[in-house]
Amino acid sequence: MTARPRLSIGLPVFNGEEYLSESFDALLGQTYEDFELVVSDNASTDATEDICRRYAAQDPRVRYHRLPRNIGAAPNHNHVFTRCRGELFKWASHDDLYARDLLRRCVAALDERPEVILAHAGQAVVDEAGQVKVPYEYTLATDSPHPPVRFRSLLFEPGGDDFYGVMRADVLRRVKPHDSYHHADRTFVAEIGLHGPFHQVPELLYFRRDHPTRAERAHPSKRSRCVNLDPRRAGALHPTPRLLAEYVAGYVAAIRRAPLSAADRRACYRHLAAWLASRARPGGAGERVEDRAPAGAEGPAVRVDDLVAGRAGRRP
Repeated sequence: MTARPRLSIGLPVFNGEEYLSESFDALLGQTYEDFELVVSDNASTDATEDICRRYAAQDPRVRYHRLPRNIGAAPNHNHVFTRCRGELFKWASHDDLYARDLLRRCVAALDERPEVILAHAGQAVVDEAGQVKVPYEYTLATDSPHPPVRFRSLLFEPGGDDFYGVMRADVLRRVKPHDSYHHADRTFVAEIGLHGPFHQVPELLYFRRDHPTRAERAHPSKRSRCVNLDPRRAGALHPTPRLLAEYVAGYVAAIRRAPLSAADRRACYRHLAAWLASRARPGGAGERVEDRAPAGAEGPAVRVDDLVAGRAGRRP
């Protein structure tokens, strides 16, 4: 076994042949190189295994594991983390793109700010071809030194993709693993945020690809998304009201588990109650980044191909 890397990247994947090579190229072409890329293949039935084995043969930083059966997206995310060895950790998606300096800038931010537990960067939504559709201005107060302020911001404001930031692995081990109820990723990030502040590198370095086969679009209903997260959610024992109730209970449990003072805990519960009241009002469902107007002439002059390794010359 090679020496322990500073950073581990966990890449859970199922049938990702269409975009997987692009994500491999972007990650392996990072200017920061002290990492391992651990892939957990959720029993894919397409060419995913062949692609992964080819990259593992070419680069010793790639470690490939194939599960004997599809355990669902959420358990696979948790599983790949247990396979990782670094003091820092990042989840990666098989269909997203990463500018060459993303890891370097995030690791540097964590080194410069010991109180910060997660670092990420500016992001944009891109289309199937990797062209910017929707730029995203990060406005969340996750850098606040006060846990209730961070928690309230994560509740009420449209979020970024902090789930895919570079995190301190020891903090990640102290929170409850990612669950599979409706919006479990939001309660998961909120619980991480109760342990310490985040930092956003003020550069556009992360590109989330929106395409017809992405999980959120391929599984439009709450029930189907949750079954995709964990097949054990199928059946009459997991109706939509239960999935929504678990969502709310996830926030309550996160507040209860977090290392908070009594005053901060009470403040978080008050924010949660206000959020529940706002959700009960018409139009209170919140905004998604993907639903914003596409970038026009006033959008950022960004060529993804110039920033992401392996994409030079892909498009005229």
